[in-house]
Amino acid sequence: MPRIDVQQCTTLLFLAAMCLVMSPLRRTYATEPSSPKYDLQTETKIKGIVQDITIPAPGHEKEVLHLVVKIGNDVIDVYLCPKSFLDEMGVEFNKGDDISVTGSKVKQGDSDLLLARQAQKGNDTLILRDDKGNPVWTWRSKR
Repeated sequence: MPRIDVQQCTTLLFLAAMCLVMSPLRRTYATEPSSPKYDLQTETKIKGIVQDITIPAPGHEKEVLHLVVKIGNDVIDVYLCPKSFLDEMGVEFNKGDDISVTGSKVKQGDSDLLLARQAQKGNDTLILRDDKGNPVWTWRSKR
């Protein structure tokens, strides 16, 4: 029977540990579309009126529903969550809704947007991200 020395054993254990650590990361990046990253340092709260809603087209289930929210004379694009997650939660947003959104102000290309961590409409609060800004929904594809 071949003998394995201490250095070979240490190397094998290190490689096995790295595979265990990297496996969840690889699955996350393989299943999530490219998206801006939540930054706790830029977290803010806004209150406004929904002016427009951008719902992903059929076949683009991994895309996020966006709300255009008017705050005084300004508007901001609010990056909410996949439409399927809203459907599962039984939540619907409509033009004219008064809402409050807590989220991270970030840049995507030349545009400013707000990555929503939670959205409140009336007495209902929808939690979209955890305290670290990680989405609470899972990305799904109907393909």
